[in-house]
Amino acid sequence: MQAHSKQALAGITLAALGVVYGDIGTSPLYTLKECFAGHGLPVTPGNVLGILSMIFWSLLFVVTIKYVLFILKADNRGEGGIMSLMALARHAASGKRRGLVVVLGLFGAALFYGDAIITPAISVLSAAEGLEVITPELEAYVLPMSIVVLLALFLIQRFGTASVGMLFGPVMLLWFGTLGVLGLNQIVATPQVLAALNPLYAIDFLVKHGHDAFLALGAVVLALTGAEALYADMGHFGKKPIRLAWFNLVLPALLLNYFGQGALLMTDPSAIRNPFYLLAPSWALMPLIILATLATVIASQAVISGAYSLTRQAIQLGYCPRMGILHTSAKEIGQIYMPFVNWGLLVAVMVVVLAFKSSGNLAAAYGIAVTGTMLITTLLAYIVARANWRWPQPLALAVTSFFLVIDTGFFSANALKLFSGGWLPLLIGLAVFTLMATWKRGREILVERLTEHAIPLDSFVENMESFPPSRVQGTSVFLTSTLHGVPHALLHNLKHNKVLHERIVLLTMHGEDVPYVAPAERVRIARLSNSFWQVEAFYGFQETPNVQEILDLCAQKGLEFEVMDTSFFLSRETLLSTARPGMARWREQLFVWMSKNALRATDFFHIPTNRVVELGAQIEL
Repeated sequence: MQAHSKQALAGITLAALGVVYGDIGTSPLYTLKECFAGHGLPVTPGNVLGILSMIFWSLLFVVTIKYVLFILKADNRGEGGIMSLMALARHAASGKRRGLVVVLGLFGAALFYGDAIITPAISVLSAAEGLEVITPELEAYVLPMSIVVLLALFLIQRFGTASVGMLFGPVMLLWFGTLGVLGLNQIVATPQVLAALNPLYAIDFLVKHGHDAFLALGAVVLALTGAEALYADMGHFGKKPIRLAWFNLVLPALLLNYFGQGALLMTDPSAIRNPFYLLAPSWALMPLIILATLATVIASQAVISGAYSLTRQAIQLGYCPRMGILHTSAKEIGQIYMPFVNWGLLVAVMVVVLAFKSSGNLAAAYGIAVTGTMLITTLLAYIVARANWRWPQPLALAVTSFFLVIDTGFFSANALKLFSGGWLPLLIGLAVFTLMATWKRGREILVERLTEHAIPLDSFVENMESFPPSRVQGTSVFLTSTLHGVPHALLHNLKHNKVLHERIVLLTMHGEDVPYVAPAERVRIARLSNSFWQVEAFYGFQETPNVQEILDLCAQKGLEFEVMDTSFFLSRETLLSTARPGMARWREQLFVWMSKNALRATDFFHIPTNRVVELGAQIEL
């Protein structure tokens, strides 16, 4: 039994290599080159040791201590990620503090989309740039090759990652093994590079070079990209496999490769044009380019899957309109495909690749999104440490302040790149944040307007039982967002058809601040009268509501449905602008546009289409 569990743990750890560490695992392709070439720093032994020392201690403090040991503790019933952390912190906060938590969490999530666009672009471009190392004549093929690889990546998304995903772990195992071997070979030849383990080299570099060192710090952060994936993917693999993979393979391989590149630069400063590929002998260049391309595709796949997952969470938490969600695996609930998100990312990635053309140009844009999310994660973690873990304030302040100083340093260094590309992820983040905040506020106003004009449910039910209209056979289910008012669709049906069914069920869906809701807690049933029932269904932010599942659970609790004798009534709301808008007019118009383009409730909730009746309702915002 113990041998079996060890084998299972090894399998999960191998799978985690592909999904969790794809992004940070491909960082050696461009990080060290950008630290020097991106800022015009001379490639001297002192500078090499200084930069390497900063990379080493950054990986130790930020990834190892902050994420692997500290942030992974902040799990929301096993799930991680910025939205999950926001849900935890929001639950613990109150008043104005809760509003601030929501704003921080939403902006952190919005920045992730900038990351999801830039990661595939910079990763695949940097892999393809190995062609230039073989011969400068191949430079013209870098951009076309990158576009073909990225196009293929997004086109295969609809088939799911279950089948291809089986290859992710072994490919990344080979990748990390190759990173380690390439680096170790060079370190053995130039062992003095190991002096960079001494933090004094980093401090000396920062003191001597001042402004230039601060700029280089903006490139050092490229070695940390993907750290958020450790936390975001916790729900898929668990803490133990993620930690095992990091300490036993990923961290050693990364350090060996970075130090190997540093050793090469100490003996041959001209290798700065591409220190990663120049670690390899000439005969191994083409196989290494192929392996690097596969690794960057896997890294891109991980961030694309993360965008799907984050969007579903946003929908369930009420920050995003309904969208089509297709499950690509019968076994893995987390494996989903969202067509709208996929094609939106494809267009954005292609525009970015064609606009920036090289990994060097993109490196300027790649940092603000990552460091911004890291900063927000630290702030939210403080609230969770105080409220959920009951840490004393001095301890929580000491730990998070330490991380905050590092995060602020990285963010400030990247902020200097604002006008040379850093505006891109901020622009994407602001756009996504505006959409999310507008949708949330718009839905709140809509519920307020519906509540203002709603007839109280209890008096209506009492009236219908005392003075019943004509009754027809069967059950009618009315989807409603409020528990205390009569649904518009019910009033319209009664007004126009002058009848009620024998049994009326009012169904309300609730999105919870937890990833999953246990089947036993999914449905709550209340009998309001002889013919009126109220059903509440609860779903976590990692789940997709399903009406058929709700009906089955109701049957288990004594409220049975005959599908062919059940009609589902929905309100199709036409939203109108008013003279008393609840938010800025342009946001109101944006909300109306988003509502018109949201997926129909019939499709999102998987309601049998031949059993649905839609009744129009005009609502003034």
